[in-house]
Amino acid sequence: MGDRMQATAQATAGAAAAPADPIAAMIAAGDHREALAACARQHGRTLGRLCMALLGAQHDADEAVQETLIAAHRAMASYRAEGSVRAWLCGIARHVCARQLETRRRARRPLELVPDAGDDPAGTFAARRRAGVVRAALDRLRPTEREALVMRFVADLSHREAAEAVGIDEATARKRVSRALDRLRAVLTPEEME
Repeated sequence: MGDRMQATAQATAGAAAAPADPIAAMIAAGDHREALAACARQHGRTLGRLCMALLGAQHDADEAVQETLIAAHRAMASYRAEGSVRAWLCGIARHVCARQLETRRRARRPLELVPDAGDDPAGTFAARRRAGVVRAALDRLRPTEREALVMRFVADLSHREAAEAVGIDEATARKRVSRALDRLRAVLTPEEME
């Protein structure tokens, strides 16, 4: 009976030590090239949406995603697996975007991603107008609130993951998201969104 309990304890300890995320397992095993490819496949779209929301221009967002993946590859040797890989990548993307915003003064107006309305020009026009209204409303938020909101709803991170990505505690992340939503509700009228 003692051997059986010891084997169960060893199996439980081994399961606890092994990363649940296959990408984290690749990083831990030192297979950084495969881990990078998996990061791009699994999290590339999320990073793209996040960078677009933070930077406002598709070209800048594409460049930021590439820089994020390069920075992640360089940092894999020191990856501590304290949170999810997705939150770690979003945190890196956040820093990359912040650097781009600090160092580049864009003379051109930010491009807007607009959902394809098909053959309906009126639908396309309305979608563009709504996107412009939302972008303007987001610009009126505090940067910390906008960042938390984008992490939560554009990158689709949980409050805990958004907190990890931004480097704050979960309660603060929840508070920032809540305040941002309240401010957006106060700024956006139903007529503006029609």
